[in-house]
Amino acid sequence: MQPILEMSNVSKTFVGVKALTDVKLTLYPGEVHALMGENGAGKSTLMKVLSGAYRPDPGARILIDGQPVSITDPISSKAAGVSIIYQELSLSPNLTVAQNMYLGRELHSYGIVNRDRMLKDVESILGRLGAQFTGSTIVGTLSIANRQLVEIARALHAQCRILVMDEPTTALSSRETEGLFSMIRQLRSEGMAIVYISHRMDEVYELSDRVSVLRDGHYVGTLDHQQISPDAIVRMMVGRELSSLYTKVHTPDFSRAKLILDVRDLSDGTRFRNCSLKLHAGEVVGLAGLVGAGRSELAQTIYGFRPRTTGTMTLNGSDFNPRSPQNSLDRGLAYLTEDRRDNGLFLDMSCRDNTNTAVLKRDARWGFVLNRRKAEQRAHNAIKELSVRVPGSAYPVGGLSGGNQQKVLLSRWLEIEPRVLILDEPTRGVDIGAKSEIYKIIDTLAQKGVAILVISSELPEIIGIADRIIVMREGAITGEVGGRTGIKPTQENIMTLATGAAAPAVA
Repeated sequence: MQPILEMSNVSKTFVGVKALTDVKLTLYPGEVHALMGENGAGKSTLMKVLSGAYRPDPGARILIDGQPVSITDPISSKAAGVSIIYQELSLSPNLTVAQNMYLGRELHSYGIVNRDRMLKDVESILGRLGAQFTGSTIVGTLSIANRQLVEIARALHAQCRILVMDEPTTALSSRETEGLFSMIRQLRSEGMAIVYISHRMDEVYELSDRVSVLRDGHYVGTLDHQQISPDAIVRMMVGRELSSLYTKVHTPDFSRAKLILDVRDLSDGTRFRNCSLKLHAGEVVGLAGLVGAGRSELAQTIYGFRPRTTGTMTLNGSDFNPRSPQNSLDRGLAYLTEDRRDNGLFLDMSCRDNTNTAVLKRDARWGFVLNRRKAEQRAHNAIKELSVRVPGSAYPVGGLSGGNQQKVLLSRWLEIEPRVLILDEPTRGVDIGAKSEIYKIIDTLAQKGVAILVISSELPEIIGIADRIIVMREGAITGEVGGRTGIKPTQENIMTLATGAAAPAVA
C-alpha cells in the first residue's frame, strides 16, 4: 500500500536551537498512528511543520500520495488534505456549529450568506458522525466532547484525509472517551489516516496500528501493533525501563508510624457519605475509583474547600474542622488540584510569584511589604530542587510544559512545609519523564515523614507509588488493598472494589 504521507529529513531550528533533526514519519490510509515522546521531544514542532505553522529548514521532504508538496502556510496544508485538532480547541463559542464549520468560507447567493444551504450541508456530516445536536446549536452550549465532534466534522467538511489529534481525551470523561474512540475507529474504517498524540499508554495500546517515538528532536523508531508495549515505548522515549519510573525508597512501618490525619464518617450530603480513612507519617496512600466515585469531593472537603454535613477529623491529634483552605494551610495540610490551569496556577504570573503565593504573609515586612529577595531565593531553590526546566524564575508559568507547570504548583505547597499533602491527579497531562520526576518528589517527601494521599485514575501509577490503596465507589469507601490487608494491590482487585463485584481474595 502506498503511504498517504511521507515526511523525511525534517529539521527545524529556532535561533540556534535545533528542535528537530532529520525526523521522518510515514502514514498510511486507514491507520491510527500514535506519535509519542516527552514534552520537548519535537512532536508539536513536527505537526506544526505539517500544518504549515512552521517552515522547516532546507532539505525537508514531504510527499502526499507519493507526490512532493510544498506546505508553506495553513492554507496550503488544508489544501493538501491535512487538519489538526489541537488540545485547546479553536472554535468560536458564540457562533453556531454551522457558522464555525464555514467560518471564513461562507456560502453566498446573490451576495447574501446562504444559511439554509450551509445548515443542510452541515446536517449531513453531523448525521454521519451520530451527533445529538444540530448545525444551528450555539457551540458555547456544547460539552467539550461535543465541541471535539464539531472540530472533527469541520475537518471532514474540509475534505480532510489526514487528521491529527493532539491529546484529545485530556478533558473527557470515561464515557466521552469511549465515544471518541468509537468515532476514531469509524473514521479509520472509512480510510482516514490519523496521527494520534497522547501521553496515555492505555489509549495508545488500544487504538494504534503503529507508534512512532521522538526523543530530543530525533526520530527513535516505529513499532507495529504487535510490538507495542508500555516497556518498549518507555524505553524508546526515555532510554530506561518502565519499572524504573516508580521510585519507592521510603519504607513505612505501619505498626509504629505516627497517625497524622484521622477522618471518620465524613459526608458532604451529596457526593460521598460516611467515609473514613487514616494517614500516617511517611506513607503514601492511594485513593482509587471510577470517575464520579467522589474521590476529589472527599479530598476537597478534607481540605476545607467544600462543606461537610457529618463526620469528624483530627490532625496531629487535635480536632480539625477547616472552614476554608487557608485554615488547612495554617495547620500544615495542602491540596494540589487536578485542574492546575483553571484552579491552581496563575498562568500570566511568573514562576517566582506562583511559587511564593502561599507564603507571602510569612515573609512580609511589617505585615504588607513583600520581601523580594527571599521570594527570589525561594523560587531559585524550588526550580533547582524540583528540576523545573525554565529560563528563569521571572518566566511566565503559562509558557511552560505541563510537567513543569505541575512542578511549579507543587513547589508552592512544599513551601508551607506540609505535614499532610493531598495530590489530585498529580501527573495528568504530563509526559513520562516528568511523571518519573514527580514520583521521586513524592517518595522524597514520604522519606521526610510527610503523610501523602494520592488520587489517580491511572492504576499502574497508583499501584507503583502507593503503600496501600483505598477504593471508592458511588460515594462510599468499599475497601482497601495493599498494606496490612493481605490483599494484593493489583488492577483486578482494585477494579473489583471500584465496580461492586465480589470482594477480592486475600493473598
